Amino acid sequence: MRVLGVDPGLTRCGVGVVDVAADRRARLVHVGVIRTAAEMPLEERLLAISTGLRSLVAEHRPEALAVERVFAQHNLRSVMGTAQASGIALLVAAEHELPIGLHTPSEVKAAITGYGAADKAQVGTMVARVLALPAVPTPADAADALAIAICHAWRGGARAAPTAALTPAQRVWRDAERSRTRKVAP
Repeated sequence: MRVLGVDPGLTRCGVGVVDVAADRRARLVHVGVIRTAAEMPLEERLLAISTGLRSLVAEHRPEALAVERVFAQHNLRSVMGTAQASGIALLVAAEHELPIGLHTPSEVKAAITGYGAADKAQVGTMVARVLALPAVPTPADAADALAIAICHAWRGGARAAPTAALTPAQRVWRDAERSRTRKVAP
């Protein structure tokens, strides 16, 4: 299974594509970061993230897109930017009819390291080990995106998340996606 993992962020949006075999062996396809400058207008930053993700989907043809689930942080401005970048990733997945996986940070850490409270260094080290890389991918956002992709494949891939695991906002998003009608260009 080929998975595009996204560690959402406005300044640095980590992206990683991995191929994961049925026996859980994983191979790196692509890793990087979509960067936007803090002084850019918000709409231009979101457009740059969207353009970058669409390009990755077109180039690498993932079978699923996995995103780190947004969680409450003390810095409201930071969580808003993360949520906006996450929404762009979900939109790109919907446009390409890709199954979506939303994974919490502790779920990703537990899948990769066996410990849900692992630190970034431990996650990066295990990502490098799982992918047989000579070094930990940098910056941490890139390593995190790979961890999200691996977690998704290891945790059942395209299998839909149980409805009870979705937040109210995610249920609204899912329902809206299910009910939307496609418009065909003339």
